[in-house]
This record gives sequence, C-alpha cells and structure tokens, in this order.
Amino acid sequence: MIGFTVRPEKLCEEEGMKDKVAQSGNKIKVHYVGKLKDGTQFDSSYDRNEPLEFTIGTEELIPGFENACIGMHIGEKKEIELSASEAYGEHSPSLVRKVERHFFPSHIEPELGMQLQLGQNEEAAFVRVVNLDESHVELDANHPLAGKSLFFSIELVAVI
Repeated sequence: MIGFTVRPEKLCEEEGMKDKVAQSGNKIKVHYVGKLKDGTQFDSSYDRNEPLEFTIGTEELIPGFENACIGMHIGEKKEIELSASEAYGEHSPSLVRKVERHFFPSHIEPELGMQLQLGQNEEAAFVRVVNLDESHVELDANHPLAGKSLFFSIELVAVI
C-alpha cells in the first residue's frame, strides 16, 4: 500500500480555485479587521468567526472596501487605507441639530453617546447624542465613522 498526503493548497491549485480572481459581479467571502488611524479596532469578521459575504458592485458595502477586493486571489491578504470619501463620507455639520430637552419623551433621559431612532420604517433616522446641557441635546445623524480614514486588513476566502 502506498501512502500519500494531499495538501489543501495543492487541492485548490488542482481545482483551479487559487486562480479565481474577484471581479465586479462576483459573490465573495472575505475576512477583515477594521481599524481607525490610532489603531482602535471598530470591527472584525474574525471576532464573529464568520467571513463577510457580499456581491462586488452592488453597493452593499462602502465603495473603497468593495473596490479593494477587485483583483484579489483566493487566500490573498492586503492592507488598505480608505479616506473618508471612500468610506462613510465627510462629516456633515448639517446633520447635527440642537434640540430642546422638553421635546424628549419623559421616559427617555438622554446620555452622551446614546443612539436613538427617530421615525419609523423607511423614514427612520438614527442619531447619536453628541452633546448635552440642562436645556438642550445635540443630535448627530452622521454615521459614527463619517469623516474618518479607515484601515482594513482583508483576506479573500472564497469566490462563489
């Protein structure tokens, strides 16, 4: 009896899997870690033990992230930096409003950092309390990562 070992990377090469390149229109799976400029991690698919699955070009994700995946080979890893315009956009002062406290329902005591939903269904807006004093609450409807450069480590796991 002759014994042999099949290495997973060899199997991928033989089946043409390693040669698959992510292109616009492909459904892919990636693992990633997202960090801010100061190194603070804000998200990771590794922490969920589940790769992110999406179709490139359908605008499911921020544009810079989708574009960075184009041309990657299965198993390839890359580090990218996205400017605010490639990610969640610039911080817009027009999305920040100061509201008088008496407009808040009595059962809600606003706290710094609190997230609130205004409205319902398609008209719902999500805001964060970014400042408050005795008479006013300042609400910000910008995405929490708006105006920030983002750094990602990306690994292409599969092209489906």
